[in-house]
Amino acid sequence: MIAVIALAVLPALILLYYVYQQDKLQREPVRNLVKAFFYGGMAVFASLLISKPAFYLGLFPAQITSFWGAFCTAFFGAAIPEETAKLVLLFLFLRKCKDFDERMDGIVYSACIGLGFASFENIEYLFASGTDWITVGLGRSVTAIPGHFGFAVVMGYYFSLYYFDRYRAPGAGLKMWLYPVLLHGAYDWIAMSQAVTPELSGAVSVAILLLCFWLLKSARMRIKEHLIADSYRMSGIDEQ
Repeated sequence: MIAVIALAVLPALILLYYVYQQDKLQREPVRNLVKAFFYGGMAVFASLLISKPAFYLGLFPAQITSFWGAFCTAFFGAAIPEETAKLVLLFLFLRKCKDFDERMDGIVYSACIGLGFASFENIEYLFASGTDWITVGLGRSVTAIPGHFGFAVVMGYYFSLYYFDRYRAPGAGLKMWLYPVLLHGAYDWIAMSQAVTPELSGAVSVAILLLCFWLLKSARMRIKEHLIADSYRMSGIDEQ
């Protein structure tokens, strides 16, 4: 049991440590990171408040038998409920957080929530996989976990733009929800297409790995942008 939980959580903790180390100007209190991580766990259950009604309304099928069914399940069964829940929990966490005073902080706390979500979801998947838990855990450590990390960085990036620069970035309020949903939905649609055509499983795996690689590269760029903007602010220079 301990080994299953360790494999489920360790990849997320590695990425969390990475983003924490990137926040070099003014690192956030560890207690805040732990709290935000468990907010991510709560987002798992909060997402069910959206996905369950969506299922009963017939917005996605119980079984995937077509690419359209995969699309509907990817977006209405996963991306929209999960990213909405994460965003709501991020807002609830940051609305009274006195330490949220830099653009980079939005990425850090969003990553905590996203990786907390991924960890609790991962535990569920690994326990459900039975004797294949090692294979499933290793596979998700290079796909699902980096995916959730990438979605979270995008959300945190635009959340900070909306909070600190909303007049210079008027679309950030929509983008902090829309872009993670689109990326998450595309990821899941690719992954779920294996249920329709198992013969394409190899190509699907490559596509997912390439998407995760791109997400990680994009995340690094967004982190760098906010770090530069924060360094200008601390030096009293307007980056614009």
